[in-house]
Amino acid sequence: MVSLYTNQPAFFADIADELRLFLAMEEIVPAEACGASCADAVSVVLEEDGGLWRARAEVRLCGQRAVSTYERPAVTGDALAEKRCRKRAVKIAAFRAMRAATGLELPWGSLTGIRPTRLLRELIAREGAVEAMRMMREEFDVSEEKLSLAAEIVGVQMPILHGQRKEDVDVYIGIPFCASRCLYCSFASAVRTEKTDMASYLAALERDIAHGAEIVRDTGHTVRSMYLGGGTPTVLTAEELRRLLDFALSAYGGFGVELTVEAGRPDTITQEKLNVLRAAGAGRVSINPQSMNERTLRLIGRSHTPEEIKTAFHMAREAGFASINMDVIAGLPGETVDDMRHTLDEIVRLAPDNLTVHTLALKRSSRLVERLGEYPLPEADVAEAMVTTGAEAAHALGMRPYYMYRQKYMRGNLENVGYALPGKECVYNIDMMEDTTSIMAHGAGAMTKCIYDAERRVERIPNPKDIATYIAKIDRLAEEKRRLYEIR
Repeated sequence: MVSLYTNQPAFFADIADELRLFLAMEEIVPAEACGASCADAVSVVLEEDGGLWRARAEVRLCGQRAVSTYERPAVTGDALAEKRCRKRAVKIAAFRAMRAATGLELPWGSLTGIRPTRLLRELIAREGAVEAMRMMREEFDVSEEKLSLAAEIVGVQMPILHGQRKEDVDVYIGIPFCASRCLYCSFASAVRTEKTDMASYLAALERDIAHGAEIVRDTGHTVRSMYLGGGTPTVLTAEELRRLLDFALSAYGGFGVELTVEAGRPDTITQEKLNVLRAAGAGRVSINPQSMNERTLRLIGRSHTPEEIKTAFHMAREAGFASINMDVIAGLPGETVDDMRHTLDEIVRLAPDNLTVHTLALKRSSRLVERLGEYPLPEADVAEAMVTTGAEAAHALGMRPYYMYRQKYMRGNLENVGYALPGKECVYNIDMMEDTTSIMAHGAGAMTKCIYDAERRVERIPNPKDIATYIAKIDRLAEEKRRLYEIR
């Protein structure tokens, strides 16, 4: 347990996020709740002096003590800018004091948000490219390697984002069911069994879609892309998939520039289902091995083999999919760099059009975290070597990084990166990760977003994760979505 004192209570959670970069899942409590019982303590104070903001952080951790001070000119006149800069000052001071106390160098520096590329793009727009790069390097302490990665991604995204219009909206349709539950999974998804009442869920989903399409049409929006995700949408039968996609495309009048389907689990894929997806117009599909090592697949709860992954991939090619994505995860329990290299060698032989390299994130509600002591996880430097191996494989296939995001409690404080052949980038992935396009989302646990460009503000309406609650609230949620889109 670590106690935290700050005279900026509005930023307590933000400072705690900085501490967790170094402390992982350690409990961080307000100093007044801990008293003298906490030997490990952090103090972060922000004061104004002569037109300067001075943030001072002091860390006492495992017998080590470190102090860091960060100064910057005070910002006045713009409440949002003032809040942003005050928060940045205390976070940077806390990060640098923790770095000094622990001796750890983190690749993404003090950044705790999940979208470093969004920050870089906004800094470029506001400060210019040279100053933006300086700020990322010198103020946020981002490493040269990661800064180069972020800059490359921003460059790849630019022409895709440039074509956006204010009235564009992406459509997400969620199927929160899987064939089995993976060891590391924390998603609000259920395992489909013979007892699953899928008919009720799909009927409710159609009602949700009908409401959303009406709102999009009435508010003058246009569909830019459509994404069928999960869970694993291909746990649906071929007939269920056909009916759902026919209904969605009829309601919305089309899918825009792309229709992507998260097939995910090879053991749920059949030639008939792939033919249904192609007939609906889907041009991009994800077939996600996570690992090509059979021992690992059994350990993490994947009910398929490496050979089934290859079979599913070839079936997708035969069905006519010209854009196939494959996901892998660096840092899976028991894996080595050689295991990761074997996985990537197998994927390179298949030659997909997209490769997404994830880093294992420890999620509190996953079975992995509940039984963490039973599973040997690779050290941070091993996870980093795995991520590098993934990047090398993507480059060997002629791919470029085109989107990236981070999560809490990732091994080595690393990142997830999507790579694609030029022209095979997923528009929805970019729009969703960069918060540049509003999203009308359907299904239990799905998140509707509205983007307010002038304020760089995002308003969200989450659908309930519990399926019964979601079904009961569909009409009420539709009213909330309509108000949100009409205000915009």
